[in-house]
Amino acid sequence: QVQLVESGGGLVQAGGSLRLSCAASGRTFSNYVMGWFRQAPGKEREFVATINRSGGSTYYADSVKGRFTISRDNAKNTVFLQMDSLKPEDTAVYYCAANRYYPGSSYLREYDYWGQGTQVTVSS
Repeated sequence: QVQLVESGGGLVQAGGSLRLSCAASGRTFSNYVMGWFRQAPGKEREFVATINRSGGSTYYADSVKGRFTISRDNAKNTVFLQMDSLKPEDTAVYYCAANRYYPGSSYLREYDYWGQGTQVTVSS
């Protein structure tokens, strides 16, 4: 089992920045591909970004490319999502997730472990 706990969400004005963190415990963190997803009210959960086990490869949804940066610190068992130039449409609950076998995956079904989510609200 892998336990994931997100933090860093909050209320920010459009154009501002937030940095989300996700702390992992339970298994060897560096064995897992990590991803960020989000779910806005009334919408399905969607892919945001993913990073491979070493941190050397990343992949983003088109909607956040150039504004968000995913990174990880395997020594601290933590994955981050730096969010810049935030827009009101980025408002959502943000979830981190872990999968054992699928680098670069944007598919929810391929992620085995999920955090409880952290709310991000961007005001206009």
